[in-house]
Amino acid sequence: MIMLLNSIKHAAKSSPILLLKNGNRNRDSYSYSCLILSPSRSPNNSSPPNHLNLSAADVVASFKDWFKARNTALLDRIFTILNSQGQAALDDASSWRAADLALSHLNLRLSETFVLQVLSYGRSSSQDVLSCLKFFDWAGRQPGFHHTRATFHSIFKILAKAKLMSLTLEFLQEYMAHRYIHKVRFHDTLVMGYAIAGKPEMALQLFGRMRFQGLDLDDFAYHVLLNALVEESCFDAVDMIAKQISMRGLENDMTHSIMLKFWCKQNKLDEAEAYLRRLVEGGNHVVGHGLSVIVDALCKCKKFKHAFTLLEEFRELNVPMEQAYGMWLRNLVQYGRLNGALEFLKGKKSLDGYVPDVFRYNFLVLRLLRENRLEDVCDLLIEMEEDGISPDKITMNAVLCFLCKAGMVDVAIELYNSRSEFGLSLNGMAYNYLINVLCGNGGIDEAYHVLRNSIDEGYFPGKKTFAILADALCREGKLDKMKELVVFALERNVMPSNSLYDKFIEALCKAKRVEDGYLIHGELSRINKDMARSTYFHLIQGFNKSNRGDIAARLLLEMQEKGHRVTRKSIRTVICCLCDMQSPENQFFKLLEIQLSRFEPSSHIYDFFIDGAGHAKKPELAREVFEMMLRSGIKPTLSSDILMLHSYLKNDRISDALNFFNDVRQRRSIGRRLYSTMVVGLCKANRADYALKFMEEMRANNVFPSMECYEYLIQLLCAKKCYDLVVGLVNELEKTRGHITSFIGNVLLLHSFRTKDLYRAWIQLIGVQDETSDVSLLGQLIGAFSGCIEVSQEVERLEEMIEVCFPLDIYTYNLLLRKLSVSHVDHTSELYDWICQKGYEPNRWTYDIIVHSLLRKGRRDEASRWVEEMFRKGFDLTENTKLLI
Repeated sequence: MIMLLNSIKHAAKSSPILLLKNGNRNRDSYSYSCLILSPSRSPNNSSPPNHLNLSAADVVASFKDWFKARNTALLDRIFTILNSQGQAALDDASSWRAADLALSHLNLRLSETFVLQVLSYGRSSSQDVLSCLKFFDWAGRQPGFHHTRATFHSIFKILAKAKLMSLTLEFLQEYMAHRYIHKVRFHDTLVMGYAIAGKPEMALQLFGRMRFQGLDLDDFAYHVLLNALVEESCFDAVDMIAKQISMRGLENDMTHSIMLKFWCKQNKLDEAEAYLRRLVEGGNHVVGHGLSVIVDALCKCKKFKHAFTLLEEFRELNVPMEQAYGMWLRNLVQYGRLNGALEFLKGKKSLDGYVPDVFRYNFLVLRLLRENRLEDVCDLLIEMEEDGISPDKITMNAVLCFLCKAGMVDVAIELYNSRSEFGLSLNGMAYNYLINVLCGNGGIDEAYHVLRNSIDEGYFPGKKTFAILADALCREGKLDKMKELVVFALERNVMPSNSLYDKFIEALCKAKRVEDGYLIHGELSRINKDMARSTYFHLIQGFNKSNRGDIAARLLLEMQEKGHRVTRKSIRTVICCLCDMQSPENQFFKLLEIQLSRFEPSSHIYDFFIDGAGHAKKPELAREVFEMMLRSGIKPTLSSDILMLHSYLKNDRISDALNFFNDVRQRRSIGRRLYSTMVVGLCKANRADYALKFMEEMRANNVFPSMECYEYLIQLLCAKKCYDLVVGLVNELEKTRGHITSFIGNVLLLHSFRTKDLYRAWIQLIGVQDETSDVSLLGQLIGAFSGCIEVSQEVERLEEMIEVCFPLDIYTYNLLLRKLSVSHVDHTSELYDWICQKGYEPNRWTYDIIVHSLLRKGRRDEASRWVEEMFRKGFDLTENTKLLI
């Protein structure tokens, strides 16, 4: 039993992995800050465990001691040499020679047993299959050693397990061509090779030729062929070969095992069971293995109860049960019956002394890890060490995954960094766990370093792990490393998701590294990888911000070629950028010509460019596009006319807008949309006089103005303090619509704060005659907010009055907060809570009003706390409030 430290040797027998256990034994909760060394695992020992304050280094040392007990240094060295050349070495003569020379310097004593040991180690420890093949080739060329049927069988099984059938067939063709310095039966080897490669028909053909030539298979080759026929469900041929084996007196334990499998493969489980019982009666030694075959078949048919009954029955017959127990355990785990597997293992270990092999332990540990049953994993690791189970590479990888899941990141990293001491080579699962947990704990640089090592060792992380690391690198702004990561992926033809590339290119564009984003785009194009539509938008926006409209336009066209739909906004931003460059007219019309040549000319395309030119403050270009549309024989749509009006009004070309509007009158009847365009555009241009005239014209033509017209006109008239006109429009709205919008109501209340003139105009033109009308209530509100009327200052009362007049929004609540803060600053926090309870999200103005009122009252400490919260939300103070600080 391994002792960790001299100071704790007096603690008697103990497993070093007990150091992982937390004293409270909460499931899935581990820490090495308070570690336990239990003096005994005997149930009769009731003494409390010794609590030791041991560092992460102690835990690492305990695992190292266990891992080093494997004594596979020579085998690890062989595969290190084979793997160091990389897969490219298969086609590289110099790499072959380097590997040959390095292996020769090891002075290996080659024998059938040793070669089988190396191949078995490579197969069981997830080594590169091609490395096994390279060793097989190297060994066959060494003086004094010749491959046997057993070594051929082993390499064929390795290739078949890796599903490298084409490589197996090439190997056999090469073998046939050179006869491989035949010291082993040539035809037997071919038959075995084709049988294991999943080509039983070719194996049978070769067997037929052999018999025609008077040759025959030996007993080993016969059984390999028989087993392959069963595996491939060639049941008719099975009977024929089985008879041949029986006629030649070659029938043995292997034959019986294969025939049991034969019955089970046909789902004839009763026949298989009867066959097994006959073997028991004959005292056959294969019964233990045969029982495992039947147990496996029963479990696959979900007949677990019958399988367990069979196990107990044969146990009473003193049949060797190790293989059957192992098969039962594997199936319990495979079908998710983990509690049953743990109970079975515990019971059989105490009653029968059954100890699973390392493969069964690994299988159970990995499944428990997947289910996050970390305490059970820890218990199993303890058992493995106590039972003297030598950990293989799968075990060590599982330990690393366990440490990552248990939050013991520094222990996992220390084991990872010292992996060369005990020959640990991580598999893809362990790399994924390690990278994920490092990203989650903020060790982004270390995670990236692990990833680089994994790539050097031939592993590339799974898509999920790649995405987690990429997301972390983008989030932390480590864009150079992210760029290298993407290059690694592209070089290995790994295709991360579109969302990942989108996120990376977006991060590059935000960091003003749009050129790097464009380079990534170029690499994607080189390998015919299409970018997502959103990725194009990020690049176009990035080049627009860097005043590279030419590249933005190129991306826009490419985006259309890929079949992505472009929006008016995207074309608008490109046009605006082009118009800021030298010779904007040339760039502008070149893009228009390309659009017209690629797509059927339509008003839709022309509208895009009229809109873009208007936003680019180039109304003359917009008008020229409009004239081009007329010359091409395309009739302008209503949208075309509206966009042309927008281009004039946005750029204060009022006379041109009026003239164009008169031209439109000659072509179509003027409806609400055209009138609304003029009224709203004129309001935005600060031309209330013209806007009022068009409102009158609308009414005269029996066209009802849109609510947007009223909103912009009332806002403009309030700004110009034309309150009599404002009250008239509100009165008109009450008569025609019966209500006002939140926007209009908020504008009226805001100006009530600033002046009493609005209320005076209200009284003069409307009065307060009907106390129940909405307009009268609105008048009362205006009077209350302007200080002309005394009303209840309770928030609930004011809220009720407003709700009758118009719907409240966050702007309204901010106005209430502003009114309350003037005289009742102590209640501002209560109103803030009230706003949140109503489901509204406080904005910059909410916080600023509270801070401003507190500062005016000299309550700087309270104001400072609100400012801190405001900054945490990403808001800043207004200039007026900053003056009070």
